[in-house]
Amino acid sequence: MTQRTQLAGFLRSRREALSPQTVGLEPGARRRTPGLRREEVAQLSGVSITWYTWLEQGRDITVSRQVLESLARTLRLTQAERRHLFVLAGAALPTESPRPVTVSPTLRALVDTLDPNPAHVINSCWDLIAYNRAYEGLVGGLDNLPTEERNSIWLLFTRPAMRTLLVDWQREAREILGQFRASAAQHPDDPRTNAVIQALLSASPAFTAMWSQHPVQAFAPAMKQFSHPGAGRVDLNYIKLAVAEDVQQHLVVFLPATPEDARGLRRLADERDHAST
Repeated sequence: MTQRTQLAGFLRSRREALSPQTVGLEPGARRRTPGLRREEVAQLSGVSITWYTWLEQGRDITVSRQVLESLARTLRLTQAERRHLFVLAGAALPTESPRPVTVSPTLRALVDTLDPNPAHVINSCWDLIAYNRAYEGLVGGLDNLPTEERNSIWLLFTRPAMRTLLVDWQREAREILGQFRASAAQHPDDPRTNAVIQALLSASPAFTAMWSQHPVQAFAPAMKQFSHPGAGRVDLNYIKLAVAEDVQQHLVVFLPATPEDARGLRRLADERDHAST
């Protein structure tokens, strides 16, 4: 099925599931259509009946974000349904009400259990919202940073130590920034994402220069090479996994590429444990 066909079916199903009384209309004695009529949805959404009919027929017509927002309100869509509507219409994901940044206890326990393999959880603007001791030991100093500076992109471009920690900082920075830009494009009105971008444009000439080149890249599992002052050279394969309970969160895990790299992570853990005693 094409996206337009799916969009048509989705709108029709939600229209037919909505009772007239829910939107303040009288049911009427001669109503044959289950739920709302097309003309009622069109009128409540501020669009023409012809245009809405074309939409339910799966025609290839342009749909603005404003109209999608209006349809979502009229059809009483849940947050998940609203996102689905935007995806089917091929529009940028809608702005969502800010939610407290939380990580489920089970996910946090998983991150901790992965030690001595570095792991962390990021949100849609790449804030580090959870990380284990191994990741803290690899990057260093995260616990002492203000919350707003615990951001992967901010650390990459404003922390001098990152340029020596990453063996090929230039390549890594471009790849990661390309992934971040692709992610940011899905949330064009997100205030936190825009705040991170504006702060970096002011704080980092390197970010400004690279951002102006518009790098865009999809995520792919890869090897990252680190040169740690305590653990030495460590090559880690990393993977990013979506968190099903919150589509804006991702779990990022680093695994040793070789047995020697595993020993490097163990040296890092021993160094950390020794420092804490």
